[in-house]
Amino acid sequence: MESRVEVPCHICASEGTITMMSHSSEIPYFGEHTQITMICSKCGWKNTDFIPSDGEKPGYSSLRIDDEEKLSSRVVRSSSCTIRIPQLNLEVSPGASSSGYITNIEGVISRFSEAASSIYRSGDSEEITNQALEIISDLDDIRKCLKIVDIELLDPMGRSRIIHNQATSRELTEDENSALGIGPQVPIYE
Repeated sequence: MESRVEVPCHICASEGTITMMSHSSEIPYFGEHTQITMICSKCGWKNTDFIPSDGEKPGYSSLRIDDEEKLSSRVVRSSSCTIRIPQLNLEVSPGASSSGYITNIEGVISRFSEAASSIYRSGDSEEITNQALEIISDLDDIRKCLKIVDIELLDPMGRSRIIHNQATSRELTEDENSALGIGPQVPIYE
């Protein structure tokens, strides 16, 4: 379903330029979800999120990456999800322009690597560029299964999960939940 939404774009403030698309589908082992995408035809702003059919509790999902097979494990990440690689002290928290996506573990590692590469290219000091290079090297070692790490998803909205038979899933504790941001709140219009 696609419809034009009569609200101003929150980036460029243009009226009548937001198109909202929704698509419902079954994600194996995860259930029915609706993907909502909003796009501004004037400035190009885009936001995508995944909303489960069933109400979900704040959730935690993790997987130890200790063999090549696990790199292909499916990851459903909503716009409210924080992703961590604790052994490398890396974390991506949801921000105002955070979007949801479906990928695999290797795709998550690639996103971290792309961010570190961007920091390397724009590094203001030798210390920052050296730290970025070290992170990129560590992430390459994970892809080659030379370094064992855990990938953790923490989602206060309960919309994110790692889909693998060895993945651990549980409800977030109150302390974990209160420490997390929830990212953008995209309005749903009828």
